[in-house]
Amino acid sequence: MRNFQKYKYRPWFRTFRKWSGQLIVPFIIFQFIRTIFLPTVFDILLLSFFIVIAISIFFDVI
Repeated sequence: MRNFQKYKYRPWFRTFRKWSGQLIVPFIIFQFIRTIFLPTVFDILLLSFFIVIAISIFFDVI
């Protein structure tokens, strides 16, 4: 198990992660709806990029 330290990151980085964690879900929903109606390669790549970012934020990968 990884040893997690609460104050390992700088305060601005923790604030940025908190804000991006709140904003990534609406971006994913919007991009998913857009991908359903107009599927392009860019939309699929952007949606997958957003999902990877969300997973890394919510599971504390970074």
